[in-house]
Amino acid sequence: MTTLLAILVAVGGLWALAYIGAPLLVTSAAIGAYIVALYGLGLMGPTAFAVTGGLFAVLAVVLNLRPVRRLVTKPIFAGFKAVLPPMTSTEREALEAGDVWWEGEMFRGRPDWNMLKSFKRTQLTAEEQAFLDNETVELCRMIDDYKTVYEDRDLAPEVWDFMRQKKFFSMLITKEWGGLGFSAYAQSCVVTKIATKSITAAVTVMVPNSLGPGELLTHYGTDAQKEQWLPKLADGTEIPCFGLTGVEVGSDATAIPDVGVVCKGEWEGQEVVGMRLTFNKRYITLAPVASVIGLAFKLQDPDGLLGDPEKTDYGITCALIPASTPGVEIGRRHYPSGAFMNGPITGEDVFVPIDWIIGGVEKAGGGWRMLVECLSAGRGISLPALSAAGGKMAYRLTGAYSRIRRQFKLSVGKFEGVQEATGRIAGLNYRLEAVRTLTASAVDNCAPSVVTAIAKYHMTEMMRQSLTDAMDVHGGRGIMVGPRNYLSSAYQSVPVAITVEGANILTRSLMIFGQGAIRCHPYVFPEMEAAREDNLAEFDKLLWGHIGFSMNRGVRALTLGLTGGALAKAPVDGPTAKYYKQLERMSTSLAFVSDVTMGILGGELKRKERLSARLGDVLSHLYMASAVLKYYEDEGRPEEDLPHVRWCLDDSLNTIYEAFDEFFSNFPVGFVGAAMRRMVFPFGRSYRPVSDALTGTIADMMMEPTELRDRLSEICYLPKEANDPVGLMEVAFDKLIQVEPLYNKYYKALSKGELTAMSLEERLAQAVDQGVLTQAEADQVGEYDRLRYEAIMTDAFTKEYLAGTAFHPDVEVDGQSDEQPAKVA
Repeated sequence: MTTLLAILVAVGGLWALAYIGAPLLVTSAAIGAYIVALYGLGLMGPTAFAVTGGLFAVLAVVLNLRPVRRLVTKPIFAGFKAVLPPMTSTEREALEAGDVWWEGEMFRGRPDWNMLKSFKRTQLTAEEQAFLDNETVELCRMIDDYKTVYEDRDLAPEVWDFMRQKKFFSMLITKEWGGLGFSAYAQSCVVTKIATKSITAAVTVMVPNSLGPGELLTHYGTDAQKEQWLPKLADGTEIPCFGLTGVEVGSDATAIPDVGVVCKGEWEGQEVVGMRLTFNKRYITLAPVASVIGLAFKLQDPDGLLGDPEKTDYGITCALIPASTPGVEIGRRHYPSGAFMNGPITGEDVFVPIDWIIGGVEKAGGGWRMLVECLSAGRGISLPALSAAGGKMAYRLTGAYSRIRRQFKLSVGKFEGVQEATGRIAGLNYRLEAVRTLTASAVDNCAPSVVTAIAKYHMTEMMRQSLTDAMDVHGGRGIMVGPRNYLSSAYQSVPVAITVEGANILTRSLMIFGQGAIRCHPYVFPEMEAAREDNLAEFDKLLWGHIGFSMNRGVRALTLGLTGGALAKAPVDGPTAKYYKQLERMSTSLAFVSDVTMGILGGELKRKERLSARLGDVLSHLYMASAVLKYYEDEGRPEEDLPHVRWCLDDSLNTIYEAFDEFFSNFPVGFVGAAMRRMVFPFGRSYRPVSDALTGTIADMMMEPTELRDRLSEICYLPKEANDPVGLMEVAFDKLIQVEPLYNKYYKALSKGELTAMSLEERLAQAVDQGVLTQAEADQVGEYDRLRYEAIMTDAFTKEYLAGTAFHPDVEVDGQSDEQPAKVA
C-alpha cells in the first residue's frame, strides 16, 4: 500500500509539474527532493538510493548544464539541419510579413484572456462618423444599382465625380498629403455601408484604399515620389490601379513573367539609366479608368548599371508608371461578375526612368516584401467589409421578407425548414460583425497577417452562405433580375470576393495554418533560424524549451479533456464562462496536435494541404469564437445577444470538433492519429451541432423589430422611400409591425372564406360590413396589403427592352432613336 501511494505521489507530482509548465531546473529539483524523501522515510534502501540518486544526478547535470547538454543536442542539431527544407527569400518575406497578434495566444494553448478583454476597439472620430452619415449616405443615394450593373455596366459620371471630390479614393492617405487619414475601422465602416447599396461602388472605393499605389507610396515611397503623387491621388486627379496578376499568374504571384531590364535610354531629351519593361497583366481592377499604374515585375541588371556587378537578378520590384507612358496599352475592359472597372494592361519594351521604382533604386528587388506586408493588413479591411455588408443585408431583408411573405396561411419565416436557413443567416451575421470590428481594430494597432487571412477566407465564405440562404428563402423573388431585386447583384459578385486577394482555396489550405504554425509558435521559426545561422547554443536553448512546451501542452490537453475543461480559466462569470473554458481547452489541443504533427511530418506537412486546412479551421474558429465573446463584452453583455452568442460558439466548437475528427481520421500514421484523438477527446465527441431550438430562436428574433436587429444593421444604407427596392421592404415591414394584429383578423376571415370579393377594396368593404374591421382599420390594412404586394412582386420586361431596342424596362418604344439603347446583360 505504501509503495502504491509513493507511485501515485510521483505520478501526480510529475503530472502537476508538467501541467503548470514548471522549468526544467524546478522539475529536476522536485524529483531530487522526492528521491531524498523516499530514502528519509525508509521507503528506499541505501543501495537503491545510491544507484537511483547517482543516475538521476548524472541526468540532471546533463540536462541542466548547457555546455554538457549541447553534447546531446549536437547530433539532433545536425539531423535537424539535414531535413530542414530550403526557404526562398520570397517564402521568408511572406512568413515574416505582418505581426503576430491574438491568434498567437489562441495557437499557443494558454490564451491570455485579459489581453483580449483590455484591447480597445477602435471608435469612429467625429469626422469619420460625419463622413459615414453624410457623404457616404449621399453617395449611396446617388446610385441606381440596377442601372449600374445591368444597363450602363458602370457607375454614373456624377457618381465618379462625387467620389473624387469627396476623397473616397484617399481614405488611407494622411491629411499631410491631402487625404482623409481615416482609421482602418473607419474605412471598413464606409466600405460596408457603400456595399449595402452597390457592390460595384464598394469595389471601386476599396481598391485605391487597399493594395495599390497610395499605400505603397505612403509606406515606401521617396519624399519626391510622395510629393509628386500623393496630393493628386488624394484629390482624385489621379486614379490608381495595381498590376500584379496575369494570364498564367494568380495565387503564385512570385512566378510573374513580367520583366524589367536595367539599361540606358533617352528620356525627355537626355540619356538616363532606366528600365525596359515588358508585361502582360490581367484582372486589374480600375485599369480601364486608371491614370497611374503600380506595376510589379522582375528586375534584371545584366550590365551592373545599378552598381553591383555581381548582382544581375534583383527579383520582384514595384514601380509607378503613368498610364500615358508611350508603349503602355490600357483601357480595354474585362467583364467580371459585377460592373466594376477591370481590365488588362500590356506593354512591350516600355522605357521608364529608374527612379520610378517605388522607394527609389534602394528598393530594387524589394517589391515582394512591400506587397505581402501591405496585403497582410489590407485583407483585414476591404473584403471583410464587403462580406459584412452582404451578411447584414441578407439578415435585414430576409428577416423582413420571411415575415411579410405568407404561404399555407403562415409567414414563411415560421416554417422550421426555412428557419434552418434564416437562423444560419442570423448567426453568421452576428459572427461577421464581431470579426469585422475586431479585425479592423487590430489593423489600427498592428499588421496582423494570420488574423487577416482568417478574416478574408471565412468572412467571404460566410457571405456566400448567407446570400445563398437568402436566395433560397426569397425563391422566385430572388432569382428574377430587375430593379426590384436587391439580392441579385450581390449574389452575382460573390465569386469576386472568393477569388481576389488570395484565392480562398489557397488561403485555407496553405496560408492560415502554414503561416500560423511558424509565426505563432514560440519555438519553430526561431529553431529554423538558429539552424540556418548554425547557432548550436541558441538551438540548444530552444530545443529543450520546445520539448518542455510540447509536454506541457500534451498533459494540459489530456487533463482538460478528462475534466471537460473544468480546470481551464474564464475571465468572466455568467453564461459565457463555459465557452471561454472550452476555447482554452481546444487552444491547448491545437498546440499539442500541431507539435506532434510538425514533429512527425516535418516539411511533408507543406504538401498535406487538407490536413493543414483542417488545423487552419481549428485556429480560425478559435479566433472567430473569441471575437464573438469580445463583441458581446464590448456591447455591454446585452441579454438579447445571448442566443446569437450561443449559436456562434456552439457552431464554432462543433466545427472545431469536426475538423479535428477528420484530421485524426486522415493522419498518415494511423496509430499516432488514434493516440492524438484519445488525448484530445478521451470520452469521444465533446461538442454537438447547434440545436434546432436555438436556431429557431434566433430565426424568430430576426423577424422582430428589436434593438439587436437595428444594431446589427446600423451601418447599412436603409432608405425609407417606397420607390427604392430596399426602402419598399423596409416600409412594408414597418407597416406590418403596426397593423399585424388587424391584418391577421382580416387574413383569418379571408382564409375561412368569409370575404369572397375578388378585389382588395371589395374584400375590405366586406370586412367592414361584417364587423371584422372598422373603416379606419380597413384603411390601414389596405395600405399595408398594397405595400406587401409590391414588396413581393418581381419585374417583367418587354421583349424589346431585353433585345436592346427599348430604353426602359417598363416602356415599349416604337421607331428609332439616335441614342444607344440599353440592354440587360
